[in-house]
Amino acid sequence: MNPPIPTPEEFSSLPLEFIPFLPLPSQTTPSPTQNQPAPAPALPDPNAFLSFPIPKKRRRGRPQKAQTSFHFPQFFSQNQHQKQPIPDISEEIIVINKDPTNEAVIGLSAGFPADSLTEEEIDARVVTNIGGIEQVNYILIRNHIIAKWRENVNVWVTKEMFLNSVPKHCHGLLESAYNYLVSRGYINFGVSQSIKEQFPQEDTKSNVIVVGAGLAGLSAARQLMRLGFKVTVLEGRKRAGGRVYTKRMEGGAGNRVSASVDLGGSVLTGTLGNPLGILARQLGYSMHKVRDKCPLYSVDGKPVDLDMDMKVETAFNRLLDKASRLRQLMGDVSVDVSLGAALETFRQVYEDAVNKEEINLFNWHCANLEYANAGLLSKLSLAFWDQDDPYDMGGDHCFLPGGNGRLVQALAENVPILYEKTVHTVRYGSDGVRVIAGSQVFEGDMVLCTVPLGVLKSGSIKFIPELPQRKLDGIKRLGYGLLNKVAMLFPCVFWETDLDTFGHLTDNTSSRGEFFLFYSYATVAGGPVLIALVAGEAAHTFESMPPTDAVTQVIQILKGNIFNFLFENIVYVAFSFLSYKSLQFLEYHICVLVANIWSSYIIMRGHLNWLSFHVW
Repeated sequence: MNPPIPTPEEFSSLPLEFIPFLPLPSQTTPSPTQNQPAPAPALPDPNAFLSFPIPKKRRRGRPQKAQTSFHFPQFFSQNQHQKQPIPDISEEIIVINKDPTNEAVIGLSAGFPADSLTEEEIDARVVTNIGGIEQVNYILIRNHIIAKWRENVNVWVTKEMFLNSVPKHCHGLLESAYNYLVSRGYINFGVSQSIKEQFPQEDTKSNVIVVGAGLAGLSAARQLMRLGFKVTVLEGRKRAGGRVYTKRMEGGAGNRVSASVDLGGSVLTGTLGNPLGILARQLGYSMHKVRDKCPLYSVDGKPVDLDMDMKVETAFNRLLDKASRLRQLMGDVSVDVSLGAALETFRQVYEDAVNKEEINLFNWHCANLEYANAGLLSKLSLAFWDQDDPYDMGGDHCFLPGGNGRLVQALAENVPILYEKTVHTVRYGSDGVRVIAGSQVFEGDMVLCTVPLGVLKSGSIKFIPELPQRKLDGIKRLGYGLLNKVAMLFPCVFWETDLDTFGHLTDNTSSRGEFFLFYSYATVAGGPVLIALVAGEAAHTFESMPPTDAVTQVIQILKGNIFNFLFENIVYVAFSFLSYKSLQFLEYHICVLVANIWSSYIIMRGHLNWLSFHVW
C-alpha cells in the first residue's frame, strides 16, 4: 500500500534539511558473475557522517557561495579511526596518507561514490568480495592514485610510484585500481606531452570506427589510439566539436569589432574534476571565474531590492529543501510526482504572504532551475531531479578565454577524422562491422557510436541487427530539453564591467524564462558581447519567433535596465544604420545570432546528464 501524501499544511512544519540518497542497491550487491562473498566484518556505523560542501545544481545559472552538504561514512576519517578503534577492523584498514577524506572528495569529483563501488567497477571485478575491508582498501588506493595524478596532470603517473606508500599485501589491489583507472581514462588522459609520448608508434590492435567527432568521440578516439587501436572518426558536419562551437563574430564598418563566442556549451561548471578543466591546465590556458555578482532587474528595468532578492532566494531554497524532505516521506510514490507540482503546491500555501514583485522573483528562480536542469519543472521527477548533486564537479564555474573551441582543436590534433560523412546504417556481427555513410562503406572490427541522443531517438541511424532492448529502453526513457541563446556583438561595452551575469524578471509565469539571464563575455571573448538565455516554456515559444523579433525584445529589455545612458545612443546608431539594410545583413553581418541548443535531461527517473546539444 502506498504511503499517504502529506498535505501542504502538515508538511509546512517539517525540518528544512537536505538528505542525499543512499547508494544504489546494485553498488552493494555482488555481481551475478562473481562468487558469493563470505560474510564480511561489520563496518563502522554508516549512519555516522562526516560532511563537506558541494555546490548544488540549482545555482548553475547564478553562482552563489551557499553550499549544501554531502556525507562520508566515518571510516574515511583517520582521526575518528584513531580515537575510536574498532576491534578486528581498524588494523585491517590501510593508511596511505594523513588526509583520506580529501582524497575521497577528489575521487568523488571524478565520479566515484565515497563508500561504494560503481557498477562498472563491480563488472570489472576490481575486488574479489563486495562490501568488505578489501573494498574499503581498494577505494582508498583508487582515490589516492586519482589525487596523486591531479597534483600534476602533465605527468604520466606510473604504478611504481605507489609501491612504497601502499602496503605489500595490498599490491594486488594497487594493480587492480591502477589498471582500471588508466584503461577507463580516469587518469593519464588529455593532451600533455607526457601523454602524447605514450601513444604507440604502430596500431597493434583492432580497427575501431567512431561515429561522431564531438567531445565524447574525440576523447574516446584518443584513448583508443593510446591503447593501440586503429581509429577512424566519421563526422557528419564540416567541423569537430559537436555541441561545442566557438563562432567568430565581426561587425561594424570603419571601426570593426570582433569576438569569439561559444554558441554551444560555454560554461565549465566546476573545474576540479571537469576533464575540460584538466585539458585547460595541460594546455596552460587561463580560465575566468564567473563572478558571483548577479544583480536582477524588475519588469520596469529598475534594480531589484537586495533585501527582497535575498529573502525570496532563501525562501525558494527552503522550498527545494522541503521538496527533498517530502520525497523521503512519499517513498516510491515520488517517482510519479514532478518537482514543479511540489513547488507549486508549496508556493500556493504561502501565496497570500507575498506581493507581485516577490512572485516575479520566485518565477525567476524557477526559470534559473529550468535552465540548470535543461528542462521544464513539470517534466523533472521529484524523486530524481537532483540525484547527481553529490557528483557535481567541484570548483568555480568558468569561461575559457577565446572559447571552448580551443579545447576541441587540441583534442582533434592528429586524430583521423573524415568530415561530411553522415552515417545512416550500422551493420554489426561476429565478423565485424560495416558503417554506411551515403554511398561509402567503412569496415572495422568494432564501432563506437557517440552521436547525440536526438539522432538516436529519430531513428536516422539504422542498426542491423537492432540494438539490444536495454539500450532501446534507455534511449526511449531519456529526454532532452530546449535552451536558446541570442548572441549580440556591440560597438563597445555599455554595461558594468565587473559583471559576468545579470538577470531580468518577467510578470508572466509562462514567459519567466524569456531572456531571464544575460552572460557578459566581454572579459573573455575579445569584444563587447552579451548573450541572452531563453529557458523553460519560453524556449519552446521562442522556436517560432522570427530572429528580428527576438533581437527587438532583447534590445527593449536592455534599454529598460539602468546600466548607462550610452546604450540608447548605441541602439539609435545601430538601428539607423540598419534601417535600409536587408534581413540577411542584420542576421549575419551585425552578428546578432540566434543559436538553438538542445541539451538533455532525464524524464521522471534516471541520472541527470547533459548528453547532447544540437546547434543550428
